[in-house]
Amino acid sequence: MRHRHFWWVSSALMLVLNPVFADSDRSHYSLEQAIDTALANNPELGIMQARIEQANAQLGESLANFYPQIKASLSYQHSDNPAQAFAMIIAQRRLSFTGSDFNHPGGVDNYRPQVTATYSLFRGGQDYYRKQAAELGIETSELEKAATRNQLVNNVTAAYYGELAAMEAHEISQRSIAAVQSELDQSRIRFDAGTLLKSDVLSLEVQLAEAKDAEIQTANAIELAQSMLKTLLGLSTNEAFAINYTQQAALPAAPAVFDELLNQALSSHPELKAAEKRVAIAEQQLNVAQAAHLPRADAFVSYGSDSKDLAFSSNRDNVSAGVMVEVDVFSGFATQERIKKAEHELTAAQETARQTRLRIENQLKSAQLKLQEALSRAQVSRVAVQSAEEALRLVNEQRQAGVVTVTRYIEAEVARDKAHTRQITARFDALRAEAELKQATGFWQ
Repeated sequence: MRHRHFWWVSSALMLVLNPVFADSDRSHYSLEQAIDTALANNPELGIMQARIEQANAQLGESLANFYPQIKASLSYQHSDNPAQAFAMIIAQRRLSFTGSDFNHPGGVDNYRPQVTATYSLFRGGQDYYRKQAAELGIETSELEKAATRNQLVNNVTAAYYGELAAMEAHEISQRSIAAVQSELDQSRIRFDAGTLLKSDVLSLEVQLAEAKDAEIQTANAIELAQSMLKTLLGLSTNEAFAINYTQQAALPAAPAVFDELLNQALSSHPELKAAEKRVAIAEQQLNVAQAAHLPRADAFVSYGSDSKDLAFSSNRDNVSAGVMVEVDVFSGFATQERIKKAEHELTAAQETARQTRLRIENQLKSAQLKLQEALSRAQVSRVAVQSAEEALRLVNEQRQAGVVTVTRYIEAEVARDKAHTRQITARFDALRAEAELKQATGFWQ
C-alpha cells in the first residue's frame, strides 16, 4: 500500500522524460503548430542548412578547376651576375654594343609586371571526379537535413504526448486527493463519535500524504515537459507557451505488415539514402586518388614587360605561351598510400551503410511491435477502467454503510488509479510508437 502511487507516477514520468518539453498563458499549441514552430525555430535545422550551403560552396570550388586561372604579379630583381644582368638588359630592350663591358655590367635592376593565365587540359579525370563528389555531397547534406527533420518531428511528438500524459496523471492525483480528503473528514467525525477505530483514520492520513506526494511529482513532470518542449521549439524559458490540452488524439490504426514497412523505409528513408550517397562519394574520392598515376597537361600564357624602373612601355612588353605535360614517376609512395587511404574510407562507408540499414530495420521492427503491444494494452485497459470504477463505487457505498473496512476502500481506490494509469500509458505509448514508426519508415520526410 505504501508504494501504490509510485507505480503510476513512475509510468507518467517515463512518458515525459524523453528527448523533448512546453509554459502557459499566451498561446495553446496543437501538435501540428508545435511541429511547425520547431521546424521554423530549432537551431539544429539551421545548422544542417548551413552544411548544405557549405556543400554548395565546395561544388563551386571544384568547378573552378574547369575555368582558366588568371594571376597578376610584380617582381623585382637586382643582379651583377653577367649572364643574368645581360639577360635583363636584353629583356628591357636597351642592349648596346658600344661602350658596354659585358664582363662587368655592374648592378642591373629589373621590374616585371606580369599577367599569367593557365588552363588545365587534363588531370587524369581528377577534376571531374571531384565535381561528382561535390554534387553528391550536396545531396547527402540535404538528406541529412531531412533525417534531422524526421528526428525533430518525432521528438516533438513524443514530448507533446508526454506532457499530455503527465497532465492526465496530475488530474488523477488531484481527484485522488479530493476523494481521500472527503473520506478522511467523514472518518474523523465517526472517530470523534466513537464509531471508528483510530487505525482507520491513520490509514487514510497516510493515503492522503501519498496522494499529495504523487500530485507534487506529476506537477513537476509537467514543468519538465514544458521546458523540454521549449528547447525543441527554439523558445527561450521566458516565452509563454502551452499545449492544447483539449486536443484528443485518436488511437492510431494497426501497423502494416513488416515487409511492407521495410520496403517503404528502404525506398525513402533519408538516413539510409544519405549513407548510400556517402558510399558514392568515397568511390569518387578513390577515383581521384587513382587518377594521380595519369599524366597532367596545362596550357599557359603570360604577358608582361621588363624595365629598369616601374615605367611601363609597350615597346618592352613580351608574351610567352606554352603547354606543359608532367607525370609523377616516383612520389615516395605517397600516391599509393593515398589510394590505400581512399580504399579504406570506401570500405568504412560501405560498412556504415550496412550498419545504417540494420539499425533502421531494428527500429522499424521495434516500433511496429511497440505499436501493436500498446494498442492491445489500450483495449484491455479500457475494460479494466470500467470495472475498477464500478468496483470503487460499490465499495464506497459499502463503506458508507459500514460493512467494509477502510483498508478495502483504499485497495479499491488504488486499483482504480492503477487502471487509469495503465490506460493513459497505453494510449500515449501507442501514439508515440506511431511517431517512431513514421520516423523509421521516413514518413515524416
